[in-house]
Amino acid sequence: MTAQNPITYDAFVELAVADPSVVGLVLKGSRAHEGMTTEHSDHDLYVVLADVATTDLTRFTGHRTPELDLVVLSLDEFRAAGMPGFERYALARARIVLDRLDGAIAQILAEKARLDADEAFREADAWLDAYANSLYRSVKNDRDGHTLAAQLDAADSIRSLLELLFALDRRPRPYNKYLEWELARFPLPGWDTGMLLDAADRIAGTGDVSAQRRLFAQVEVVARQAGHGAVLDAWGEDLHLMRPQEKRGVRAPGLQGPS
Repeated sequence: MTAQNPITYDAFVELAVADPSVVGLVLKGSRAHEGMTTEHSDHDLYVVLADVATTDLTRFTGHRTPELDLVVLSLDEFRAAGMPGFERYALARARIVLDRLDGAIAQILAEKARLDADEAFREADAWLDAYANSLYRSVKNDRDGHTLAAQLDAADSIRSLLELLFALDRRPRPYNKYLEWELARFPLPGWDTGMLLDAADRIAGTGDVSAQRRLFAQVEVVARQAGHGAVLDAWGEDLHLMRPQEKRGVRAPGLQGPS
């Protein structure tokens, strides 16, 4: 195909299916997320070759047009893709177009979609500390009159919080584009999706300190129940600044969160 007549998605799939060196075709991105496709959506396709294969399809390595982006790689490279890495979520929710290995391609995708227990625990530890760090900085900056810094730190805290909550459920965090899609179909156990998204929107958009503290109160309970209390305890007296503040003997109301 020439630059003037680039290959279409359907034409490439036909070529790939006819080539025995191709053991899998995996579609990721908007076209793998029901309801997310727009007129601007291209086809992001992984082309998985047998490890010792020789094929003319390697000429499409790096192929990129407004309709079709191709990643051509060996089976071993496909197993390693996103493990760890930015591509993990994309592959976790990818759609199989071709699996010549009696379900092996599907199994590889399933492994990417589920963090193992030790990995998830380590990730949650790290993201909990990062969340607490940004929250603490935001609250301090608000106290000291640094409004923009407080809001930016609040937005940073939401990124870390989402990484934490998905790690606690042993899942890779979705890209921002797919966050609402993911939670609508696969809610985080114990969390009210509407409440969580509303809190994230308010905190990231305004840096509201009271909202940050109320959310942290819910997160602290969940984190301790999951065995991450040591990360929080390392913050010592600084935890008091992150927690809801009592006024005139009345404790600040909490958000509806995990039960």
